[in-house]
Amino acid sequence: MEKKNLKECIHTPYSVLRTSASRGITTMLVVAFMGIFALILGTITSYVFEQAKYGRALYGREQAFSIAEAGLEYYKWFIAHNTLSGGTIVTNGTGIVSPYTYTVSDPEGGTLGSAAITATASLQCGVVQWIDLTSVGTASLNPGFPRTLNARYMRPSVASYSNIFDSNVWYGNTSNITGPLHANGGIRMDGTNNSDVTSPQSTWYCDSGYGCSPTQSAANGVLGSGPNSSLWKWGSSVSSVSFSSMMSTLSTYQTYAQSYGLLLNPTSVVLANVTKASFSSVGGTAQKGFHLVFNSDGTVSVYTVNSTLSVRSWHVDNNLNSNYCANWNTDYDIIASQTLIGTYTVPSTCGLIYAGAKVWIDGTVKGKVTLIENDSSAADIILHGNIAYAATDGTNGLTAVAGRNVIIPLDSPDLMSIRGIFYAKGGYYGRNFFAYYGGSCVDVPTSPTDYRPYIIQSTLTSNGTTISTSRPGVAWVDGSNNVVSGYQTRVTNYDRVLAFQPPPFSPISTTDYGLSLWREQ
Repeated sequence: MEKKNLKECIHTPYSVLRTSASRGITTMLVVAFMGIFALILGTITSYVFEQAKYGRALYGREQAFSIAEAGLEYYKWFIAHNTLSGGTIVTNGTGIVSPYTYTVSDPEGGTLGSAAITATASLQCGVVQWIDLTSVGTASLNPGFPRTLNARYMRPSVASYSNIFDSNVWYGNTSNITGPLHANGGIRMDGTNNSDVTSPQSTWYCDSGYGCSPTQSAANGVLGSGPNSSLWKWGSSVSSVSFSSMMSTLSTYQTYAQSYGLLLNPTSVVLANVTKASFSSVGGTAQKGFHLVFNSDGTVSVYTVNSTLSVRSWHVDNNLNSNYCANWNTDYDIIASQTLIGTYTVPSTCGLIYAGAKVWIDGTVKGKVTLIENDSSAADIILHGNIAYAATDGTNGLTAVAGRNVIIPLDSPDLMSIRGIFYAKGGYYGRNFFAYYGGSCVDVPTSPTDYRPYIIQSTLTSNGTTISTSRPGVAWVDGSNNVVSGYQTRVTNYDRVLAFQPPPFSPISTTDYGLSLWREQ
């Protein structure tokens, strides 16, 4: 091994050693920075790719949403073009095909995706009430992100309103209305409303019967001193509600009730086509009929009303006569005697009661029940007492349809609370005018019960919908707007839940089917 001269090593320049060290450090720094740059570049590239992937997923989801909507709209069209006459939806495979796949085409060629639609019909008494649709949309571009939409196909129910009237109407300053209110005639609104008050009338004649003195030609379809006039709408922008299209002829429902529900014939009770009881006739007269007491266990107790107490009253639709006493009517709305016939469970598959005689109702309703009364000679439903639901979660509901009037009688509770949809198809909804002047032709009875304290009652609270063909009224006032008969305070609330799942065969506000209860699953 060659030995170097020590002197040579000692005299090696220091600058040479320093340069070699600097080059090594620089190389290490370059490598380090390249590594950091590569790491940052890789992170940015990964982020860009992930964002692109996320963007494609979002685009695919939005496409799937639109495709699911297209599926609902197509099936709406499909059902509308596969129905029987009269708008009855069939379930034999012609009107409802489920499941059904609808392909959405791309206008530029090819397909955007497809919607898988499932249709489920809600039946009562063998008749479709509404159809629940589920549409699952899948985009061809990105099938891994489907969207599911649910909707209900039905005709809008009158339960979307608090009141619907086919006449002029006056709400006094002690009325409080929650929910939309509509009248095909003019409206005098002195009460409080928290939703739309609508009339298709541009002008109407307001006389003393509606608080206008002297009679005036009102330039507005809605007028009055109510505080929420910004919610009043009238004229050509408001459509009339067709009373003639609300329900089929009432006798149509008798067949359904006899075969599947509860039929109250004047001389018998028939449950799902089985005769349960027979008795002497209670039909064809206003002095007899049925008293139905709804029970919280889902049953209804049926009584025959054998006799009633006569009371003189002035009706909303009275015509003036020169003979004062001739202006008054004799009512038979107070039950004097009754007999229990039986207690029955209204079938859940056909919650329909059809009565061929006058009917009194009260109690607690469980389930969805519709009562239709159609005795041509005395077609009234009497709201005998408080009407409640076993629960207010939407699982319970009552619709009561009278062939003529829906009446609150003289002996109604001082604090009365009623729930349901009440329709006076051929007459009026209201409480007649009662008085005690010391004259036999008008006085309310004082024996065996003194009914004078019943003339003026405190508060009527209604939760649901009131529909009246003729002018309604539950309070009568004097020239100073003081209540002299009826309820001093009226509180009206609509039941929004019943709008989307009403009792069977409830009246409709329009004949057009549409999608409601739309939501994404």
